[in-house]
Amino acid sequence: MKDKPNYYAIIPANVRYSNLKPNAKLLYGEITALSNKLGYCFASNAYFADLYDVSKNTVSRWLSDLKKLGFINIMIERNENKQIIKRIIGIVKKVDTSINKKIKVNSTRNNTTSNNISIKEKFEAEVRSFDYPDDMLDDFINYWCEGKKKMRFQKQSTFEIKLRLVRWSKNQKQWNKPKTMSKLDAQINAWQEAKKLI
Repeated sequence: MKDKPNYYAIIPANVRYSNLKPNAKLLYGEITALSNKLGYCFASNAYFADLYDVSKNTVSRWLSDLKKLGFINIMIERNENKQIIKRIIGIVKKVDTSINKKIKVNSTRNNTTSNNISIKEKFEAEVRSFDYPDDMLDDFINYWCEGKKKMRFQKQSTFEIKLRLVRWSKNQKQWNKPKTMSKLDAQINAWQEAKKLI
């Protein structure tokens, strides 16, 4: 049997009473236990899948849900070939006090710019966690991160990266198809070929 952390798991009220699936809440607790020593953990989806006897895709969905609600951060480190070499999962400590509300109201333009940069970095890290060609992911990121105050993806009423990437991939296949000639172009082409023979 694998070594399991002997730290306590912590599931705060904002996670417990969120609309997450129960197992995603349990996964959050496991991440807190693994993060107790360093403040973050390196566990893979395979580790969690084995621990909870579920598929890696299920773990990926739970992590995605936790990240969407802002309970965790996921940072991915890649080598020069853009292959994932390490994933770091960190706990986001949310404190809902009036002080935090005042800070949000008093944010400056510089804070907005740095927030946009970190939002873009998070967006890019999540996009690159999917298994698609790098050039396609670059095009996707460049398109959806356009904008000064708000990036294009932030202006959407709903935005699920996984679903958007699936559609982007299908559309790219259509965009890259060789163009067929119209009847008129085919006739002109045939006429020019016949002209050469004369």
